[in-house]
Amino acid sequence: MMRAPARETFLTLRPAAAALALVAGLIHLPAGGVAQQRATIDAIQVFLDCQSMFCDFDHFRREVVFVNWVRDRQDAHVHVLGTSQSTGGGGREFTFAFIGLREFAGRSDTLRYVSRNTDTEAEVRDGQVRTLKLGLIRYVAATPLAERIQIAYQAPATQAPAGPVDDAWDYWVFQIRAGGSIDGESQQRAHSFNGSLSATRITEPLKFTLRSSGRYSRDEFELDSVTTYINKQTNFNADALLVFSLGDHWSAGGTTSARSSTRLNEDFSFQAGPAIEFDVFPYKESTRRQLTFMYTAGLSAFDYESETIFDKTAEVLPRHSLEMSLAVRQPWGSINGSLEGSQYLHDLERHQITLFTGISLRLFRGLSLNLFSSVGRIKDQLYLPKADIPPEEILLRRRQLGTDYRYNANINFSYTFGSKFNNIVNPRMGGGGFFFFFN
Repeated sequence: MMRAPARETFLTLRPAAAALALVAGLIHLPAGGVAQQRATIDAIQVFLDCQSMFCDFDHFRREVVFVNWVRDRQDAHVHVLGTSQSTGGGGREFTFAFIGLREFAGRSDTLRYVSRNTDTEAEVRDGQVRTLKLGLIRYVAATPLAERIQIAYQAPATQAPAGPVDDAWDYWVFQIRAGGSIDGESQQRAHSFNGSLSATRITEPLKFTLRSSGRYSRDEFELDSVTTYINKQTNFNADALLVFSLGDHWSAGGTTSARSSTRLNEDFSFQAGPAIEFDVFPYKESTRRQLTFMYTAGLSAFDYESETIFDKTAEVLPRHSLEMSLAVRQPWGSINGSLEGSQYLHDLERHQITLFTGISLRLFRGLSLNLFSSVGRIKDQLYLPKADIPPEEILLRRRQLGTDYRYNANINFSYTFGSKFNNIVNPRMGGGGFFFFFN
């Protein structure tokens, strides 16, 4: 049984003692922070574990003040595991799993909040806060703080029962983006333009997505008073996906993609074919765990900028691929991985195998391990130009070089120690000004 909050004790100090207390407080901790933590020390302790991109922890701490937020799961009475995924309407579905620990072991709840594509960031955060408060009430109700909780209800303007949705856009969502950049110095100049277009229609039985993007860039370098090197690159990508739901575990459909790339020596390439996927777990559990196997087969057509090492300027080839993907997010951490193999059927030696892994594990109190890596065996570079690549194009990564493999890896440990409480929010001098992104 949790103890009732302790009453604060006020002491009258002589001037000298008061001065010493003030100095001691300045040396150790801000007095306001200590008081704020003591005032709620007997509240339930909550560990929030959510995707940082869609999780404003500072806002949650400011709005949900009837719990103690802690840094480590082992100190918590409730572990809140938050995940999210995009919806067909351009919004997101946020899932919060409330896992009881210690005195509340064995209790668990799952609440969901769905944002709309027209919601502002503030509206999305408010919806998340409402969901968090609703989920925590069950646990707070078993503590002395329950007598301080008030419940309010805002009745809708009309009490008409919910019926079929009359959607004027028939579930279609479109997005257009365009932008550019320019920069320069006395001996070099650069500018670029980019844009994208997407259209989606997602319902339970049918999913359709179309995405396209392009970028043009031009860089000039004055090597000396008479020589200027100009580097121009263009890239265009488009892909479409059509998927039919075939129950809780199976899906079938087709994929197409088109591409134009200076780096890959392609004026234009196009791929299309049918696909089928099996998920070991029901799709409704996708925010927590997925293990999928997807097979695709079809044709790939290429029109090259210059003649390739295989003496081709254009060709059409049969190709298939198999991909296994794993995604798990649990209280102990998360694992993401995929293994994909593709192969041209006209020559089975022309293949590629790529393995990606991403692991984040809580080893013990305060210590976490994060590992990200990928490795690929590459034997299908049919696009390599026959002519020698100039050194400047190699240095500027304007052309893809021939290779048998590709790899990258990142590993880091993080260890956190100190106060277990994480209630205080202080944004002062945090640099919350403008952010600039350079291409």
